[in-house]
Amino acid sequence: MSEHREREHRKREDRECGAYRERRALVGRGAAVWTRTAGTGPQRVLPDGCTDLIWSEAGPDGELLVAGPDTRARLAPGPPGTRAVGLRFAPGQGPAVLGVPAHELRDQLVPLAALWPGAEVRRLAERIAEAERIADAERTAARQAVQGRLLEDAALGRLRTAEPPDPVLAAIVAGVSRGTGVAGIAAAVGLGERQLHRRSLAAFGYGAKTLGRVLRLNRALDLARTGVPFAAVAATAGYADQAHLAREVRTLTGVPLGRLLQGSGG
Repeated sequence: MSEHREREHRKREDRECGAYRERRALVGRGAAVWTRTAGTGPQRVLPDGCTDLIWSEAGPDGELLVAGPDTRARLAPGPPGTRAVGLRFAPGQGPAVLGVPAHELRDQLVPLAALWPGAEVRRLAERIAEAERIADAERTAARQAVQGRLLEDAALGRLRTAEPPDPVLAAIVAGVSRGTGVAGIAAAVGLGERQLHRRSLAAFGYGAKTLGRVLRLNRALDLARTGVPFAAVAATAGYADQAHLAREVRTLTGVPLGRLLQGSGG
């Protein structure tokens, strides 16, 4: 492909699939600040075991939203060109910031005002709206960087007064990432399986088994996006075989793996 055609191809992909970028966040390991501009194609948000604090520019005044942990892929709201800035918390971190158990937000997109005091939300919204005045197209990245830092500041303020992180949560994430079963994780952390399930629901939004499926999916997609053959992806990520990988991808994302990687569904 010539350089000119490659540039045109990238532009077409940006229009259809939108533009997405992220950086490491200051609120803890595994958290990230991301920006997304909606394209003309479907904007498929994949399950990742996380909750997000989001500023969306949709509507006349913008809106602060919270996206709970998803069990299946969902389509992001907003017409083409809609910009959003988000703070994605590491698995298990969201409840300390948002003030509610993760399972209460599972598969939901709710206004932040439904969770935090109205005055606190208004102050944050006003500060973010102030950044909207950086309106030149060339300065979109600068505006979104400021908005991302404001979301981080709000989260850090809440984390300073929150209870210390439950040490069991890191062990659960590590266990499911290694492919350890629920019984093995429960024994390792000194909990019964029912206790483990309750702690997992509150922290992650779903049980350890579902969390493991979601994190395994994301490991597999990271590998597949680098060009690793699907059979090798399945073996490395911990699936029984390529057919198992294909079934899980379709179940959790709603589209086949090949289509997902093409960008038409993600």
